[in-house]
Amino acid sequence: MSDQRGFFDESERLKALSTLGDPLERLAKVVEFELFRPELDAALERSARAKGGRPPYDAVLMFKILVLQTLYTLSDDQTEYQLRDRLSFMRFCGLDLADRVPDAKTIWLFREQLTRAGALQKLFGRFDAALNSKGYLAMGGQIVDATVVEARRPRLNASEKAAVRQGDTDHWPPKRRAQIDREGRWTIKRGRKRPTDDTNRARHAAEIAVPVFGYKNHVAIDREHGLIRCFTVTHAAAHDGAQLPRLLARNTGSGVWADTAYRSKANVALLDRRGRVPQFQRAKPRGRPMPPHIARGNATRARVRAKVEHVFAEQKRRFGLVIRTVGLARATAKLALANLVYNLRRLAWIETGTAPV
Repeated sequence: MSDQRGFFDESERLKALSTLGDPLERLAKVVEFELFRPELDAALERSARAKGGRPPYDAVLMFKILVLQTLYTLSDDQTEYQLRDRLSFMRFCGLDLADRVPDAKTIWLFREQLTRAGALQKLFGRFDAALNSKGYLAMGGQIVDATVVEARRPRLNASEKAAVRQGDTDHWPPKRRAQIDREGRWTIKRGRKRPTDDTNRARHAAEIAVPVFGYKNHVAIDREHGLIRCFTVTHAAAHDGAQLPRLLARNTGSGVWADTAYRSKANVALLDRRGRVPQFQRAKPRGRPMPPHIARGNATRARVRAKVEHVFAEQKRRFGLVIRTVGLARATAKLALANLVYNLRRLAWIETGTAPV
C-alpha cells in the first residue's frame, strides 16, 4: 500500500517547497495582484452569458500566467504543460489539481485581448502608482537608455523591401501581410571584439558591427531603487535622443544621466525648461585624444549609468527577451510586460533580499 496516495500528500509537498524557499510564493506575498483587476476587467470583452456556456477564467489568474511566461521564457504550449506539471506554478496561480487549466489557445487569446486594448501599458502605470503608495518614490534622478530587442527577421526580395520602406504593402495577400513584420527595422549594433591574446589591450580590440532586426525598448529608471518608471517602444532604427521627451518621469532628483546619443541642443534646452540637470556623456573629439578632464567626467557618470545596463542584462539573460510576434503593437505589449515583470521582481528583491528565478 506504499504506492497509494495519501490525503495530505499534496499539502506536504507544498510545505516542503515553502521550506526550501519557493520564489513564486515570495513574489505572491510581496505583490498584491488584485490591484490589477480593474484594468484587466476593463480590457476584456466578456459576454453577458445569457445563452449559457462555460464561464471565463479569472482575469487575475490569467495575468499571473503571463507573469510566469515572462519569468521563465515559456511559449503558450509550454505554459500549459508547466501549469499541469509544476505544483509551484499551480499554487502561484491559485489552482488545485482538480481545477481546469487554461490551454495554449486561451492564453494566446487573453494576451491578444490585452494587446488590442493597450492594457499592458495601463497595468504598468497601475503598478507604478502602487509603488509610490508603498513609499518607493522615484528619487536620486533618473537614468535613461535604450536597448535593441531582436525580432524574427523577414525574408524579402528586392521589390518587397522597397514596398516596406515606402509603406506600400496594402496590395500584398493577407497571409503575407500577417507573416511579415513590416514595422520592425534594421539597425547596426557596434562594439568591440574581446582580444583572444591576453597581451593585447582592450583599446586594441577590433571594432565589430552587427546588423540586428527588431525593436527598441527605451526606459527610464530611478537612481535610488533601480525601478523602471516609464518606457516607450520604437522600431530598432529610431534615434535614442528623440525619445527623451517621452521618458522624463517625476523624480525628486534633478539629474538625468544618459549616453552621448541624447546630447543635443534640443534635449539640453528641454531639460533646462523642466528644471532638470543633464548628465550626458561627452563624445571623444574626432581625430584627437580624449581630454583628461572629459575622460574623468565620463567615468564618473558611467558609474551611475551602469545601473540601467543591469536592467537590460536581466531582461535578456534571465527572461531570454526576444520578439517572436509581428508588428509594433504586439512588440509594445511584449516589452511592456517584460518591464512590468522586471519591476515585480525588483520589488521582491528590495523587500525580501531574494527574487523569483
